[in-house]
Amino acid sequence: MKITEIHADLYHLPLSTPLSDATHGQIDRFELIIVRLRSDEGIEGIGYTYTPGTGGSAIHSMIVDDLAPIVVGADAGRPEELWNAMWWRVHFTGRGGVAAFAFAAIDIAAWDIQGKTLGQPLWRLLGGNDPIVEAYAGGIDLNFRLDDLLTQTSGFLDAGFKAIKMKVGRDNLREDIERVAAVREHVGKNFRIMVDANMRWSVDQAIRAARALYEYDLYWVEEPIIPEDINGHVQVIKEGRLPIATGENFHSIYEFKHIIAAGGVSFPEPDVATIGGITPWMKIAALAESYNLPITSHGVHDIHVQLLAAIPNASYLEVHGFDLNEFIKSPLEFVGGNALAPDNPGHGVEFDRKSLESYLV
Repeated sequence: MKITEIHADLYHLPLSTPLSDATHGQIDRFELIIVRLRSDEGIEGIGYTYTPGTGGSAIHSMIVDDLAPIVVGADAGRPEELWNAMWWRVHFTGRGGVAAFAFAAIDIAAWDIQGKTLGQPLWRLLGGNDPIVEAYAGGIDLNFRLDDLLTQTSGFLDAGFKAIKMKVGRDNLREDIERVAAVREHVGKNFRIMVDANMRWSVDQAIRAARALYEYDLYWVEEPIIPEDINGHVQVIKEGRLPIATGENFHSIYEFKHIIAAGGVSFPEPDVATIGGITPWMKIAALAESYNLPITSHGVHDIHVQLLAAIPNASYLEVHGFDLNEFIKSPLEFVGGNALAPDNPGHGVEFDRKSLESYLV
């Protein structure tokens, strides 16, 4: 399965409804970077990554200028070898950030080729645990008016979701408390709510917020503080008494190793598009399992449903506020509020190139 061709495209995708959180502010567009690999057997693999509006051209440039020369000629059936070759190719200037995003698009495409070549869906190829994955609706809604937030929540309920996530981290903690209280009243007691602060708080602020929100029976608080503060996460868990989900801003397995070993995370949350692809994602899942921790996901739900379906320690799939439904031929399917990993070979994501044409940069 030698790779004979690589193509990379950058798209700017405007959002019909601007999204908002505590660190990115208002998000008006997403950047999508799509990689297409072709094997000597004529099989095409598709991979992709994204940004919330900046950095896409740098990722695209690294793929085309720095990684393509070693990808062409590599064996798509040996993803570990290919991933390590990419890691060391840009190690001095990479080791995370832009490099991890670039690796991800290529690595996902290589695994797609392997699945298609062997006639296996990705989730079976990676271990095949259970194609039905619990899912929650991820709102990016910090600046929504309360009425709009509740309307969105009603839409999630109507769609069959049994868990939702909302944003917190407003300037006044009391506003966060009032909004969480309103959503809890709206959905009732026997419904799971997660909240996401997007790194907005200091350790002391996070502890204060967790204690104030404790009575609303939250399933987790996501990214309460900056990801680099491992000791702070440990302190927030101990003194705030709420579980923490974090990891979407990590870009290597080593960051996960440190925070898991320290006891600073309850739900490790790797993002396949930011951590470097499927190859490191699966290692993080195995690491978490060795500590008896469940894995959740961030974004890219059309790929993550495959990965969570492959592992025994899967928690919730985030169905992200930014989706690609209008640009892909077979959007994610749901059964009873749960997501269903598709059974066709590879990861199952096929882009409608015509619908993307006008957004090509």
